[in-house]
Amino acid sequence: MSVMPIHVKPTPWKEFALLALLALLWGASYLFIKIAVTEIPPLTLIAVRVSIATVFLIAVLLWQRERLPRDYKTWRKLLLQSFLNSIGAWTILAWGQQYVDSGLASVLNSTSPIFVFLFTAFITHHETSNPLKLLGACLGLFGVVLIIGVDALAGLGEQIAGQLAAITGAVLYACAAIYSKRLSHISATVAATGTMIWASIVLIPASLLLEHPWTLTPSITAIGAACFLGIFCTGFALIIYFRLARTLGSMGVASQAYLRAGVGVLLGVVFLGEQITFVIGFGLLAAILGVAAINAPHKMKTHQGSE
Repeated sequence: MSVMPIHVKPTPWKEFALLALLALLWGASYLFIKIAVTEIPPLTLIAVRVSIATVFLIAVLLWQRERLPRDYKTWRKLLLQSFLNSIGAWTILAWGQQYVDSGLASVLNSTSPIFVFLFTAFITHHETSNPLKLLGACLGLFGVVLIIGVDALAGLGEQIAGQLAAITGAVLYACAAIYSKRLSHISATVAATGTMIWASIVLIPASLLLEHPWTLTPSITAIGAACFLGIFCTGFALIIYFRLARTLGSMGVASQAYLRAGVGVLLGVVFLGEQITFVIGFGLLAAILGVAAINAPHKMKTHQGSE
């Protein structure tokens, strides 16, 4: 990804293509997590994921001839961003999924655009909030419910702690999308690298202490899945994420949560020969229309950093 001059406006179709790519990468991560977690414990897998992402991002940083920030204030912001977007969100979601059906957890965790809208409209006021965006947020969530299956809501109200954990994860993702604005003075690559350095500092010792990863003997398949998670679903995806937070805005980048469910369906069709039913197809359409409503009409923003 080359550096975009500050005065050059990003192309809308390119930003939406990157949004779809981000949804593809994060949607596919569930498949690779499922493969790797059978042989690598959850906390260790997350630690390996962020470590690989850190190495990849540092390599990209060197290739782009960029430098990490040298001031304490920026690193403090990167630590909070890392907690919101990875350390806290991933850990609490992993805990909650032990007690909640994966379908319901996916629906609850897809509510982040709604929280972005509420926080923006009533607290931060950092970007425009309008009825069309609220409609898009609700329509997108409706689409996710149809894609995953209305039956997934059957357990709503049971295992409250686990469900609250899934919702808390969505809240943290929403806060991360909003807080990323505080990092607009550094490039997307620098922001991604800094957050993963903090994640590695926190998660690697936790993994060593709690799960003793040196006793593991994972297969080549599990190792390959972990590497894909680290390089593409984390490192590369985060560069796109921080870019889109500046061009599409907080709610725009959060809207990829609605597309992730559709990615899961499409992967099932391609690799497992599954069929798309009418209800799922309608859900996909609703999710896409919801994302479109969130992001249009929208005045694209210029930004500093990586393209």
